[in-house]
Amino acid sequence: MIRDEETLGLLLDSVSRFVREQLIPLEDELAETDRVPERVVQQMRELGLFGLCIPEQYGGLALTMEEEVRFAFEIARTSPAFRSLIGTNNGIGSQGIVIDGTEAQKRKYLPRLASGEIIGSFALTEPESGSDAASLRTTAVRDGDHYVLNGTKRFITNAPQADIFTVMARTDPSGKGGNAISAFIVEKGAPGLSLGKVDKKMGQRGAHTCDVVFQDCRVSADNLIGGKEGVGFKTAMKVLDKGRLHIAAVCVGVAGRMLDDALRYAMERRQFGQPIAEFQLIQAMLADSRAEIYAARCMVLDAARRRDAGDDVSTEASCCKLFASEMCGRVADRAVQIHGGAGYVADYSIERFYRDVRLFRIYEGTTQIQQLVIARNMIREARN
Repeated sequence: MIRDEETLGLLLDSVSRFVREQLIPLEDELAETDRVPERVVQQMRELGLFGLCIPEQYGGLALTMEEEVRFAFEIARTSPAFRSLIGTNNGIGSQGIVIDGTEAQKRKYLPRLASGEIIGSFALTEPESGSDAASLRTTAVRDGDHYVLNGTKRFITNAPQADIFTVMARTDPSGKGGNAISAFIVEKGAPGLSLGKVDKKMGQRGAHTCDVVFQDCRVSADNLIGGKEGVGFKTAMKVLDKGRLHIAAVCVGVAGRMLDDALRYAMERRQFGQPIAEFQLIQAMLADSRAEIYAARCMVLDAARRRDAGDDVSTEASCCKLFASEMCGRVADRAVQIHGGAGYVADYSIERFYRDVRLFRIYEGTTQIQQLVIARNMIREARN
């Protein structure tokens, strides 16, 4: 728990230097090999990056939400796959256990997640259950001291590398909606657990997803998160509220990187006898991008501070995810346009970032789901 500006500054400076000196030079290698080099994973372990948001008593740094988003502003200034690897351990891969896990579950898993010894994953989405998460079909039937899981999860981040999965499954087959859903910790190698082929995606090479299949997969009842059935969906929503602020901060960071690259190119590229940065239409795209990044950054910091103060920020988190992810897409589009033909070829980073950032408007709640959350919260508040 930092809560000290000088100490936080040292952390952010070290992360910024790590990104600048170690990660950015490896972006092309990452894109070519589709994997984060093991030496980088080890450096991340040594820097403590796998445990930034895990409580101190379990080996983490217990960053506040504000500290976490400020970290995200820095780590996101490079290929998203680098952040994705550590992001699940700090976010959706561990927070279900942090928020609602039993003390025994916390002691067993959180220190290993914080050290980077194991990688966590969050298994909610299914072939017929994405935005409508409460309709998931994976079942968990009690059988003595175990539960038997059956179902398929889809597009699960870090699944190919994961050592544990936080799995949402329906424990009341006759129940409808979220109240029939429970959360489980399932370890890699559990009998009946298998993985599908790694997805070949539009972007974000190095950040892997695949199906996770449960066929009569036996899981100890001790691994029911919180030791209570029927609260898993609430756990998932609490995890996603926090995750939406984090992803919004990531959008701010990567948008800043794209704008820096576009500005540098515009100052170097000459047409009609002068740098294209001197053309007013180019300046308009640069200025619009700078203004929108500033607005998103202010939104994210404000919502993070409200969450740290104990406020319910469901609406604010959705506002941040909605605005920041859409903003990031607009900045990417302008940056390609500023680069012209060069922006469409792989010699420049913007071609890769343009594909990478498209996902931000989809995962952890699409733009359209954020709109529904915001509007429904507004209506409910107006009625009270």
